[in-house]
Amino acid sequence: MSLWVKICANTSLADAQLAASVGADAVGFVFAPSPRRVTPEQVAEITRHLPVDIEKIGVFVDADLETMAAAVELCGLTGVQLHSEITGGLAAELKRRFQTSTRDLRILRVIHFGEQAVRQLQQASGEASVDAALIDSRTPAAVGGTGVAFDWQAARATIFSDKARLKLVAAGGLNPDNVTEAVAILNPWGVDVASGVEAFPGRKDPAKVRDFVARARASQLDARLSR
Repeated sequence: MSLWVKICANTSLADAQLAASVGADAVGFVFAPSPRRVTPEQVAEITRHLPVDIEKIGVFVDADLETMAAAVELCGLTGVQLHSEITGGLAAELKRRFQTSTRDLRILRVIHFGEQAVRQLQQASGEASVDAALIDSRTPAAVGGTGVAFDWQAARATIFSDKARLKLVAAGGLNPDNVTEAVAILNPWGVDVASGVEAFPGRKDPAKVRDFVARARASQLDARLSR
């Protein structure tokens, strides 16, 4: 299966279209306090111009059900990324509201790598409505988009060795220069990048976006050939 690649924290149509044009599987939009924060109205003006087949993921931090549901509806989101300790009921209700015969809302649960990561992954794996776990880093000032990588070797020996039901997405501090190494060490189902492909907060660097996607794709092939 091809590596899933998400370019997150888009704030403009040009950046989202760039990600789609170079082969990203998903684009993300941050609906939480951040230099990259956008409103549902702004995102709705972006997503209506994007290809139907690219995933459109909303990023929420401790948001309530109605706030997320309204954004999914208005923006045509195909998935949500939940930064929250309590996701089970929220995920299940979001799935129920938006599941149709042709559509299944993708739910990603964010887990910050650290002492509680294995326990949290086990908990998330028991939530039938959660599709994937995004393993991220965290700093005192930010719960995402930190630009800081976690310890990949330690993660490989613990959380990425777990035979969990969930797909695992590597995030946190990734950029075009290190994504090859990250994929080789972690062998994730997907990768996620935000600040690592920016010219400045909230604006993507086209060359970095292209390089990241290309190197992520090539790194998966290299990892397969080396095994």
